[in-house]
Amino acid sequence: MDLDVYSWVLEHRTIGVDAVAAGTGHAPQEVRLSVERLLDVQLLHRSPEGESRAFAVAPDTAASRLAAPLEEEIRARQRDIGRIREDLGRFMPHYLQRRSAGEALEVLENVEDVRGALNLASDRCSREVLTSQPGGGSRVPEAMQEALRRDEAMLRRGISMRSLYHHTARFNGPSQAYVAAASALGAQYRTAHELFGRLIAFDRELAFIPVPDGSWGAVVIREPATVAYLCDIFDQTWDHATPFSNAVGQGLEEVAREIHETIIRLLAAGLKDEAIARRLGMSLRTARRHIADIMEELGAGSRFQAGAAAAARGLLDDPEADGTAPEGEGPTPEGEGPTPEGEGVAPEAETVAPEAAAD
Repeated sequence: MDLDVYSWVLEHRTIGVDAVAAGTGHAPQEVRLSVERLLDVQLLHRSPEGESRAFAVAPDTAASRLAAPLEEEIRARQRDIGRIREDLGRFMPHYLQRRSAGEALEVLENVEDVRGALNLASDRCSREVLTSQPGGGSRVPEAMQEALRRDEAMLRRGISMRSLYHHTARFNGPSQAYVAAASALGAQYRTAHELFGRLIAFDRELAFIPVPDGSWGAVVIREPATVAYLCDIFDQTWDHATPFSNAVGQGLEEVAREIHETIIRLLAAGLKDEAIARRLGMSLRTARRHIADIMEELGAGSRFQAGAAAAARGLLDDPEADGTAPEGEGPTPEGEGPTPEGEGVAPEAETVAPEAAAD
């Protein structure tokens, strides 16, 4: 209706209610309300020639008049923002000076800071990313798609990306799809029955590891010797890990056998169910299912009997030869805690926060 009234006034230059009502076919009361609305938004303007005389205003002109106060408010807000940045910017040199003194080691206590630091490191990375992500649990497909886009951007910049997972990742559908897509872009993935812990390293100059309390925080390491040491551990594990081949066609039988044998050795070493699950990156329920199958296979009614039966069959190798020493004697065990969804190295992708494995 407002459009009808506007068009009629545009042609006849009057807002006399009776005339407009007769011309548009609308009720006088409706016309009166419409004229008031059009005057309020400045699409109509009263003429000095008389109370009932008016002319229509161009919509862009009316919009400019209405928006002018808002635009001035925005400019004022922008000036305020500029003053805030200028005032607080005076403190930046002192912050940077203090940070440089202790930048070899930095503790990030919350997930927002961790994600921000990972984002910045990803943007600045120029050569290589190394990632050790214990576990092989479920991933949220939407988060993985977002992470894949971020990783694709890094790969297209020519950055080398290598990631280590537990063998259990091979049995996880979303992980299989993610690895297949990222591998097609040039990323490399391998799996192992045990990993040394969670790590993300950029250009062999900057490393992120989890805080020891298992929270969402992280420790950022910039000290060259320590970063080099962590990257050497990654390289050694990588050399002995198994390429993440097509899970449908290759590798699953061998991987399943290796998981089976590792559980037998860990049982014989005296580890509890919880420790075995953590060491192999699987849920406690999955670990107990494997243990039950092994006990049945060996015809054992107790762990002691299982160890004796395994030894009699020659299933127990020297734990120092394959890294299955009891906890406290072997590689550093992974932490426990909430699981960040997704893959990749960017924030909502993979963080260094400990990850609880799923079935």
